[in-house]
Amino acid sequence: MSKTKYIFVTGGVTSSLGKGIIAASLAKLLQERGYTVSIQKLDPYINIDPGTLNPYEHGECFVTDDGAETDLDLGHYERFLNTPTSQANNVTTGRIYQAVINKERKGEFLGKTVQVIPHITDEIKNRIQILGNTGKYDIVITEIGGTVGDIESLPYIEAVRQLKWELGNHNALVIHLTLIPYLAAAGELKTKPTQHSVKMLMQSGVAPDILVCRTEHHLSNNIKRKLALFCNVQEKSIIESIDAETIYDVPNLMLKEKLDIVVLEKLKLSIDNKPALLKWNDFLKKHKNPKHIIEIGLIGKYVELHDAYKSITEAFIHAGAVNEVKVKVRWIHSESLTEANVPKKLQGLHGILVAPGFGGRGIEGKIDAVRFARENNIPFLGICLGMQMAVIEFARNVLNLKDANSTEMNENTPHPVIDLMEEQKEITSKGGTMRLGAWDCSLKKDSKTAAIYQKELISERHRHRYEYNNDYLEQLTNAGMIATGINPKTGLVEVIELKNHPWFIGVQYHPEYKSTVLNPHPLFLDFVKACLQKSLIKR
Repeated sequence: MSKTKYIFVTGGVTSSLGKGIIAASLAKLLQERGYTVSIQKLDPYINIDPGTLNPYEHGECFVTDDGAETDLDLGHYERFLNTPTSQANNVTTGRIYQAVINKERKGEFLGKTVQVIPHITDEIKNRIQILGNTGKYDIVITEIGGTVGDIESLPYIEAVRQLKWELGNHNALVIHLTLIPYLAAAGELKTKPTQHSVKMLMQSGVAPDILVCRTEHHLSNNIKRKLALFCNVQEKSIIESIDAETIYDVPNLMLKEKLDIVVLEKLKLSIDNKPALLKWNDFLKKHKNPKHIIEIGLIGKYVELHDAYKSITEAFIHAGAVNEVKVKVRWIHSESLTEANVPKKLQGLHGILVAPGFGGRGIEGKIDAVRFARENNIPFLGICLGMQMAVIEFARNVLNLKDANSTEMNENTPHPVIDLMEEQKEITSKGGTMRLGAWDCSLKKDSKTAAIYQKELISERHRHRYEYNNDYLEQLTNAGMIATGINPKTGLVEVIELKNHPWFIGVQYHPEYKSTVLNPHPLFLDFVKACLQKSLIKR
């Protein structure tokens, strides 16, 4: 019998109901009760990972310490649980089929016909149980992407049906997240979409143990009774998930609804340790009662879809709470910026963050924003491509290397201050070929960055292909742009600072990936603090 218990979270009626937030909130409550918990996401798309997907298509690509390019829900899992995820926490249909086809090519199926059942479903079950088989976790929560009824989700639902039966009673359960829409014309909540969703799930051989119902209005006892009757679910297992002011309210809402108790009772686990959520609620209190408001400009190429920068905006929330400020983000499309309109577009900002991205679109606008921050002593944080733009701007306007650029934007630039990594030059494949995952960085002892981190050796997550060109290191340093963070193994520059600026830091890595509710990232903490000081001076 498996020691690890499994919880499967499926979705019905419509997408974007928040399966990831419900999974993360439940995991948080179980963690507070003393259980070790991990969450994984099964994505039904055929891409191997979201690494090659356009951010407009799928939002941010989150990166783990071990270099997995994953769905943005893994960011929520880490931010809620304060524990890192890994390759095993995100599985796609592309990865499943690739593994099965590779085995078939090697002859591992001994000439048998390879089919969805049992070969694809067996591979899915193996991936689901990888985390449980480590012996590290009491409970593994598996979120299944998409909506019940989607063709691409069927193998996952079938794998859940098989696994639930194989694991036996009290070792696995299914939570079905659904929508109870409110019809204003009729003035009432409607349960029929949920009934149909559950019926469709049951047609696949899976009966939900718990229904979590997203709603704009409170569910009456009559509605809960009706749902229990038609959906074959106990009334106490009908959980209301009313629209919340912030995603960070959801653990408390689920605690009030006793979701954790219902789950633990069904899994035959102890409910003795009640979740206190002391640190969590301290964060929430500060987040909801700021003493100041600051405005930071986020200069990006995908600002129409805020999810493209999800980890950055969440890191602002974490850092804002500690500093007791509300960080108002002004979303600025870099393509809209020109040298002429930058002063007007960036007027009144207390800080400027130039965001990550790929490709040449909107690059000159980012460079103009960097120059404005540098020349006007506005706190500046450049992340990944943002750091590279800071180097290009400095080379052009301070070193007077007018055509300085990155070879990503201009292969023939006479001054490639940012260049392709040597080991990348022969690579033609796009997927999973960048510098990915956690890399060490040595910080200069007397640097601002070392003072912020309060240590000299750090580890941060990367996702990029181009690098600072060390051929220009001496020139840039002599002019006042100091390389204060260096990769100890490769000698590559990871952090730059400006000597004569109150707060100007560019980092090649992605600090936002490691910011959590309980451990806000030090760079964001100090950046927000500097922006607050700037706002107070202006007054």
